[in-house]
Amino acid sequence: MDRFAISSGLMTASLSQHISELRSQIGQTSTEATTGRYEDLTLHLSGRIGKAMLSQKALTDISTDREVLNLRATRLSLIQTSLGTVQESSSGIAANMLSAVGGEHETEIGIAARDAKTALSATLSSLNARYGDRFLFSGDATATLPFPDQTALLSDLELIADTATDATDFKTQLDDYFSSPTGGWLQNIYKGSTRASDAESVTADNAAIKSLISDLAVLAISGPEGSLASLGGYSDLVKDTSLSLSASETKITNLRADLGVYEERNAISLKTLDTEETLLNASFNDLTARDQYEAATELQSLQTTLEASYMLTARLSQLSLLNYLG
Repeated sequence: MDRFAISSGLMTASLSQHISELRSQIGQTSTEATTGRYEDLTLHLSGRIGKAMLSQKALTDISTDREVLNLRATRLSLIQTSLGTVQESSSGIAANMLSAVGGEHETEIGIAARDAKTALSATLSSLNARYGDRFLFSGDATATLPFPDQTALLSDLELIADTATDATDFKTQLDDYFSSPTGGWLQNIYKGSTRASDAESVTADNAAIKSLISDLAVLAISGPEGSLASLGGYSDLVKDTSLSLSASETKITNLRADLGVYEERNAISLKTLDTEETLLNASFNDLTARDQYEAATELQSLQTTLEASYMLTARLSQLSLLNYLG
């Protein structure tokens, strides 16, 4: 083999290596021209890589925090919606019952009792709201449905009315039913937990909610043909319960206002994250941003060089062949 063949072979090998490097540079530069960011940050940043990594971690943490806050915002919104339905369901019942009892209109009392029963059903259904696999009003027992239907509750209260000696005795038994740890409320009706580890959670055992449920249930069995109507002091009991229902509705309003404070704090936290993200992105971009116009120009130059290298390789191959044939 003559010297020309050796020289040509070495040049071809060198060009092949050069072409491989060019193709690698083109791939990297093409990515940078598209993303606007240096691909090899370690090489580009050198001693500043630690600062860039901290900025990147902070941006990742913000993304995680935003997911948590958005999840919390959704839960709070659903809780507010459910409590809003509870309020709407009971609206007007107290006034209608007071008017009916005051005028001793049995038909109207029966209608108001029917409306209370309907509102009770809607209330329990709303409090069974869930988000994903989590029941929102079950406290820490998030996998447990808070309530069955209203049948068990109304049956329990009708039994109390049947056994009570008068309206005062009924009230005493009713209070024990809803407030005692061994009472029917916790034993037969509410299936969730009385505890909520999340400060923003609301259990259906909340005093405001429990008070409204109690009032609706009593009014629901207050029809003129029910056992409650035969008790001494019946009219006063229904009046007191109607007034209590109005107070319970106010308690629900206050509860929703408290939740509104959490919603506002959550919204402020999200805005704060947005501001932090903007500042961190600006800082990170200052460190890692690649001028896309400059990258595109460099890419064009690399492609031109690559094409020239391909042409030179082809010529060398032809010369090597001619030399071999000669």
